Formats: sequence, structure tokens, C-alpha cells
Amino acid sequence: MSIRPVRHSDLHAVNALYHSVWWPQRSAEGWAWLWSNPAAAGRNAPQGWVIDNGDGPVACAGNFIQRFWQGDEALYGATGYSIVVPPTHKGRSRDLVHAFVQQTGCFAKYTFNANARSSPLYKRHGMTPWPPPTHDIKLSWLVDPLACLYGRGLRRVVDHAPQVARLLGEQLAPLPRLLSGRLQRAQSRLPATVDLLDDLGDNSDYARFWDALRREGRLVADRSPAMMRWRLSDPDLTVPPLVLAHRADGRIDGFALAMLNKQTPLEPPILEIIDLVSLESEPSAVQTLVEGLRILAPTLGAAKVRLQTVSPNLLQALGPLVDKARQEGGWGHCHVAFDTGMQDAGWRPTPYDGDYSFCLRPLPARASAALRLTPAPAHRSAVEARA
Repeated sequence: MSIRPVRHSDLHAVNALYHSVWWPQRSAEGWAWLWSNPAAAGRNAPQGWVIDNGDGPVACAGNFIQRFWQGDEALYGATGYSIVVPPTHKGRSRDLVHAFVQQTGCFAKYTFNANARSSPLYKRHGMTPWPPPTHDIKLSWLVDPLACLYGRGLRRVVDHAPQVARLLGEQLAPLPRLLSGRLQRAQSRLPATVDLLDDLGDNSDYARFWDALRREGRLVADRSPAMMRWRLSDPDLTVPPLVLAHRADGRIDGFALAMLNKQTPLEPPILEIIDLVSLESEPSAVQTLVEGLRILAPTLGAAKVRLQTVSPNLLQALGPLVDKARQEGGWGHCHVAFDTGMQDAGWRPTPYDGDYSFCLRPLPARASAALRLTPAPAHRSAVEARA
């Protein structure tokens, strides 16, 4: 068996691997969108790698190029995503991670979405837990505790009797077409300094916020209007992303992006914070933005609001909201292999820098959508690495 870059002709097999571990499968349009990543244009970077047994892919890993700016200097990083290695090919995840880490032209190769089983794998390949104080912190704010409890109970049932999953079907799924009206009605409850942002044009208030963010000189992922418009145009999304702006003195000084995630058919939707950033002069803006998201979450049917990548600076800026949050995870889900000298470049990652925005499971278009997934693996060891 050999390892090679993924090809377009492999995507059906890659979707089948995703299907085997209950992950969402991309449509043809969704794959075309993901592979059109503007940051990867002109760069000789694979879209990922597969282990090929001669008859096609039997394991896979994705590779997403992210552009960063430090002042006027463009830098590039790579996040690995969606590693799937069936138990029949145990050990081949090492080859996939090795290929990812050995690619050139990136100041950092990283994952911010490792699960507990795959986390130790990255350390063996020179990827260190990072940022040191917060690499294992995920924060969530409960909105509907009963829905969370119900979903947890269903998961326990399916863990013991996987065949029940097909009988249960899709649970706790609001209709996407009903959510926009609820959202509009909820706007009046937002903090006075927060509003829904619908203009990401090149001459918009948001564009001026991005210019101000870049002028601060720290290392930041590309949030230019053009890049943000592309990131929000994923054709596989069933509910438009939620975009909030924090304003003071007539200008935007803070920005939040959130998306609905329905991790499995059995669990309630989660409002995932994909991005949460403010100007240096207004760190308190992030608290107000999170409060805005917590206000809007119930209108979208979300049972909780979650932030899965936290830098030390962001943790400090969240202030008292940290004490109101539950800490999830507990393992190191953020691992990075830096080029020499880049570890202290001032990077403050959010989930936007990783794979979260394009690896979430969208809300099903129909609440009655039948479960078209294979039964859940009976044991956690059924899949060697899923990251």
C-alpha cells in the first residue's frame, strides 16, 4: 500500500470513509468549493493524502492551507483535518501525519481539532501542544440543559445498542427554513453595541475593521472581506452563518462568527463560535459578542454555545464569562509544528484558524431526514484516528 496526494477521482471513496465514522459527506459542489480555497491558489500543496491499496483509498487525511498576515507580510500555514484510518489498516495514520508535517512552505502545520484518541499521535511527529496554557481548553455555555441531557442519554443507548440508531433517526433538529424569521425577531434583544453584520464588501465597515486589525502587526489569519465571503459561501451549509459586529464610536472594533453544528443525528444543535476577535484597544468587545450569541442561540434551536479553540489572550478577555462556562475536552486538542522562530510571533488562534468552519455537520435540511449512516462503532477502538 502506498501513500499519495488525494485526487478528484478519490472523493467518492473519501466520502465513504467519512460515512463509516458518522461524519458528514460533502456534495460535489461542496468539494469543489473546498478545493477552490483562494489561499491555496498558486501553491503546490496537496488537498490531502490517501493510503491506496491498489484498488483505491482505504484511509485519508485532508490538508487546508490558510493565509496569514503579519503587517504587510503574507505567511502560510496548514491545518490537517478529517483523518480516517479503519482498524483494518491500523498504524497507517502515522504515514498520513508524517506526510502532513513534512510539507514545505508553511510557517506552521497544526490541528486544533484532535480528539482524545488521536491526540498522542501528533506528539510523536514533532507537533507540540500549543498554546501551552490553553491547548486543552474548550468552553461551552448551556442554553437548553434538558436537550443536552436528552441527547447524552440517546448516545449512551446507541453506544450499548448501535442498531437502535436507525430506529431513532434524526433527533432534536429544527427546520432550517424557520430559523431566519426567529433570528430577525430576536435582534431587538441584542446588546446596544452589537448588531448582525450583513455587509462584507470591500468598502464596508468590516473592511475597515480588517485594515485596523492588520495594522496592529500581530500574526493573524486572513480575514479580508474577499476571504470571509468565500469562507461563508460553503454550499453544503443549510443555515447561513451568524455574523455579529461590535461597534463603538461609529466603527467596528470586534467581530464574531458562529455556525450551527449538529454533531450526530442524536444530539441537539450547538452554536459553534468559529471566530471571536477584537482590536487591541477593545478587548471587552469579545464578552459583549459572546453575550449576543448566547441571546440568539435559543432562536436557532441551539442547546449550547461553544468555543473550541482559546488563546491565553482570549481567555483573559472573556473575563467573568469563563466562570459561567463549562470546560469540555480535557485532552490536548491543539498541536502545532512551528518553523524556527515562529512560535513567538504573537499568533492568537481561534477556531477560524483551524478546520471547524468546514468540518461541522450541518443541520439537516428536513427535520424528518432519515438516518443514512452506518451504525455507530460498538467500541471506541473501531477507528484508530479521527481528527
